[in-house]
Amino acid sequence: MRLALNLGYLAAWNDPAGHLALAQEADRLGFSCVWVAEAYGSDAPSMLAWFAGQTERIELGSAVFQIPARTPAMAAMTAATIDKLSGGRFRLGLGVSGPQVSEGWHGVRFGKPLQRTREYIDIVNLALTRKTVAYDGQHYQLPLPDGPGKALKLTLHPTRDHVPVYLAAVGPKNLELAGEVADGWLAIFFSPEFAPESLKPIEAGRAKVGKTLDGFEICAGVPVVFGDDPEMCAELVRQYAALYVGGMGSREQNFYNALATRMGYGDAAREVQDLYLAKKHREAAAAIPFEFIDRTSLIGPVERVAERLQAYQEAGVTEIATLIFGDHEHGIQTLRQLARAWEMAGLTL
Repeated sequence: MRLALNLGYLAAWNDPAGHLALAQEADRLGFSCVWVAEAYGSDAPSMLAWFAGQTERIELGSAVFQIPARTPAMAAMTAATIDKLSGGRFRLGLGVSGPQVSEGWHGVRFGKPLQRTREYIDIVNLALTRKTVAYDGQHYQLPLPDGPGKALKLTLHPTRDHVPVYLAAVGPKNLELAGEVADGWLAIFFSPEFAPESLKPIEAGRAKVGKTLDGFEICAGVPVVFGDDPEMCAELVRQYAALYVGGMGSREQNFYNALATRMGYGDAAREVQDLYLAKKHREAAAAIPFEFIDRTSLIGPVERVAERLQAYQEAGVTEIATLIFGDHEHGIQTLRQLARAWEMAGLTL
């Protein structure tokens, strides 16, 4: 199991220099990868290209490039470019986002996300292996029929023969697709106690293509807060959890709310959503069960975190991408404490 850092987005409470300082500290400590996100603010490629020129060994991952935000050919071009600039350190994480962002921000219909994702990854892989891209799918046709378009080949050689593709997936069908078409899974709210249920559809997807979980990357995004009192540490995670469980999506379609329900927190998930959609954000955060946070986060003293890390390893996680809270100075201290907990758990960076 490896240790990575997920920096999320640039926002009002952080700054580019702080993000760079955290990426460079993670690089110095021996972290495996720095992942960055995009929604409808900062974009992931710009941040990753900036980090590529100012780090040495750490890999650079998109968590995620939004599928509705760019064509598959553009995603392949960007992946090849960052891989080239970084000397072969890029990982391509993809995700369909959600209906609100896809249709409200990008103007792309959200319907049939599974088939669209399958076709998208097909084209990305064709392009990155420098094959001539000709594709006849339900959602993508290259070249367009009855026009002047020509089947083309990527002119840039990525540094590596294969740029690994990760899929952000939450629902069972999307998890099965990840196992079938991707090299790894970007997980959110991963609980070692719920791991068998999460991994079962991935195993089914792998079996479809004659593979097992061997070599498949399971990268879990895990909030981390150090402190003497786990209950107090959980307070810093509550707003993050409430945003996803209560407010990420609509009442009819919230993948994270459905995940919390499958994990056994259905009553709480409904209450959190009701409160969040009523704009009672503090009450929604307070309604997140401590057990849910504890099972999906690393909170408490270094010794407690070290013990919990072992549970993640035993559950089959291959990489923990930690999410940290506070300014970058506090974040750097958190990274150093994580490195200590890692060592106490008998793991090596």
